Amino acid sequence: MNAPAAFESFLLLDGEKKIAFQKDTKVPNAAIFTVNKEDHTLGNLLTNQLLKNPQVLFAGYKVPHPLEHKFVLRIQTTPDYTPQEAFTMALQDLLTEVNVIETRFKEGIREKQIAE
Repeated sequence: MNAPAAFESFLLLDGEKKIAFQKDTKVPNAAIFTVNKEDHTLGNLLTNQLLKNPQVLFAGYKVPHPLEHKFVLRIQTTPDYTPQEAFTMALQDLLTEVNVIETRFKEGIREKQIAE
């Protein structure tokens, strides 16, 4: 079979970084982030979170190949804001949202258990 082993989609190989950064030289205030061992789930979440930021002019991602477990995210920002700052803020905002959802979920479970 041509498909890689299932565990390869989660393990970073020797010397492989989770996130690689590359400055885009063709466009001002733009950068390309390669996120390894992730897929459309995180790519779509990050892109949508980035697009909520008014200082982000462009955010988009692509998965180079279905058998490669990575996505490439391109971000362009206004001159007074760096793509790295936008990426960091988007990650922090997503973590906050996930924590809120987790808290509400646990509260809902507790309320249901009390009602029973």
